[in-house]
Amino acid sequence: MNRPLGPIRRASACPHDCPSTCALEVEVLDRNTIGRVYGAADNSFTKGVICAKVARYAERVHHKDRLLHPLMRTGPKGSGQYKRIGWDEALDRTAQAMLAAERDFGAESVWPYYYAGTMGLVMRDGINRLRNVKRYSGQYSTICTSLSWAGYLAGHGRMAGADPREMAQSDCIVLWGTNAVVTQINVMTHAASARKKRGTKIVAVDVYDNATMQQADVKVILKPGTDGALACALMHVLFRDGYADWPYLEKFADHPREFEAHLATRTPEWASGITGLPVAEIEALAKLLGERPKTFFRLGYGFARSRNGAASMHAVSAIPVVMGAWQHEGGGALHSNSGMFGWRKSLIEGLDARDPKVRQLDQSRIGPILTGDAEALWNGPPVKMLLIQNTNPLSVAPDQTLVRRGFARDDLFTVVHEQVMTDTAKMADLILPATMFVEHDDVYQAGGQQHILLGPKLIEPPGECRNNNEVITALATRVGAEHPAFSLEPRELIDRTLQASGHGTLAELEEKRWLDVQQPFEKAHFLDGFGWPDGKFRLKANWPKNPYSSPAKFGPVHDMPEFPDHWTSIELADETYPFRLTTSPARNFLNSSFTETPTSLAKEERPTVLIHPEDAAARGICEGDKVELSSLRGKVRLHAKVFAGLRQGVLIAESIWPNAAYEDGKGINTLTGADAPAPVGGGAFHDNKVAIHKLQALEA
Repeated sequence: MNRPLGPIRRASACPHDCPSTCALEVEVLDRNTIGRVYGAADNSFTKGVICAKVARYAERVHHKDRLLHPLMRTGPKGSGQYKRIGWDEALDRTAQAMLAAERDFGAESVWPYYYAGTMGLVMRDGINRLRNVKRYSGQYSTICTSLSWAGYLAGHGRMAGADPREMAQSDCIVLWGTNAVVTQINVMTHAASARKKRGTKIVAVDVYDNATMQQADVKVILKPGTDGALACALMHVLFRDGYADWPYLEKFADHPREFEAHLATRTPEWASGITGLPVAEIEALAKLLGERPKTFFRLGYGFARSRNGAASMHAVSAIPVVMGAWQHEGGGALHSNSGMFGWRKSLIEGLDARDPKVRQLDQSRIGPILTGDAEALWNGPPVKMLLIQNTNPLSVAPDQTLVRRGFARDDLFTVVHEQVMTDTAKMADLILPATMFVEHDDVYQAGGQQHILLGPKLIEPPGECRNNNEVITALATRVGAEHPAFSLEPRELIDRTLQASGHGTLAELEEKRWLDVQQPFEKAHFLDGFGWPDGKFRLKANWPKNPYSSPAKFGPVHDMPEFPDHWTSIELADETYPFRLTTSPARNFLNSSFTETPTSLAKEERPTVLIHPEDAAARGICEGDKVELSSLRGKVRLHAKVFAGLRQGVLIAESIWPNAAYEDGKGINTLTGADAPAPVGGGAFHDNKVAIHKLQALEA
């Protein structure tokens, strides 16, 4: 009798919102079951390495609490009282709510709300096809990239950068604003390999001694929101000590002499008072960079989490320009390669039906929007119907007090298409069960590398789970939305989009497993010119005319510094709120994903806040004490963890835990703000002034 040879490994791609977008090999045990997940060893970026949480992805796919059937709310909002209904009834009720809102308040009263729970182009972006055809309110997506992208574009003019595989040729690798061990493990794979083979120095710049710091040769722990000050001091020394590459600057940068004069007062002593770094550390780092022009700057999304993040990113991204690092293989910078793929997504998103006059509602301001803020609504109609895919705003959106109040409205009809019972699903009127990435076909692009990857359907979905495309096309029929793409299956959408974008066919991608679309060295390093008419990097930024695509400019744009500088637009600590809090990524979660899996929960244990020993002692706080954090926006209760690896006056809460994990049911984003920072808006999750008190002392 023939026996099975064991699990079959099938090629796939990680669907999650991570710059690595790993090429995967998934053990398929049978038509309904997967086993362990591995990194593809023959992919030149993944190199067989993936994060532990994705390696154990079977915990998510086969979780006992997967949503398996459509559910309709039967009790008060948030009560958790639901009954099972059929798909036809669920879709009919959803469509009726959409049509009723459109009839009574106009099409813009319907808001399809989504984000990056999957990064697949079909399953993530297909909701826009329904939005555009029906002229429902648009979404301006700000929760992740807007501030850092605006800062990078302010200088470079286009969103591209050096091939991350070049780190193998680097003399120094600077990881700035990214905890790569936690958020993009493959960067550390390449960096560690370079150190082993050629003695490359690894520098980590961040706000606490995290997992990446612990693998670095040089640790630079600064106060949150002070990156621009450090960058300016480093460039001051580079100019002062003869490390600036003047021939390169004269050819590739605007106003270099004026910039040098601007930096004359931005000394290490000046920066020390702002960043908390000793002068000697700043001098030593500048010398290290100056002596190693083949330095690769891997710039992370920490910049996008601060109100001055765009200005800080602009400042830091100017350093390799001053060094002339872009001229060298292994030098330059990478923030995101997203601008190089050249997608033509008209079919997926229905772009041919898009009406530019339809308002764009700011994703990060969902709290003000749902509570009727006229400015956030662009003085238009209220949102009466929400259709949510791929995101969990009742956990991840800022200013949770407003978000919760908005979702609790009796006149708001909310439909959530989801895989597990998230905080957002618990507030829905209807819940629709969704597939996971191994249960549908999709195509992925990387932001932190250069591959297009196929993620084919590997197993059958459990229960009655349906993929996003199935839900969108079924709703289109019911609400009278007509577009040729509504008749296409995911594989057809992938094939036609690949061909329209010049990336071949689906059959070719299936055979190759991925496509390497890295730009040639000269273009990737801007040696054919930066993305401006004169080809020069903009040391002097024009913030009111920043090329980042946004419906408007927000915040005090005209107060932003033209030349790189420290901009004090952050929430500065004061007598009432004497601490600065960042809500940094947790190693075993990815935003609010994996917060239901047993191993991730066991490893993270419980919500905590890191506090410096001297700050703790001054407040009578000991390891494990219950504490209350308060900000302008609310209060959160969690446990203290005394930790010496951060500056005094700084607190770190590694997140994002579900609301129920907190004693009072209020998640960490109760503390964060939903204002729109300059110049293009965004979520300033690491930019909060707070107070901390021992809970027993408060209750006494």
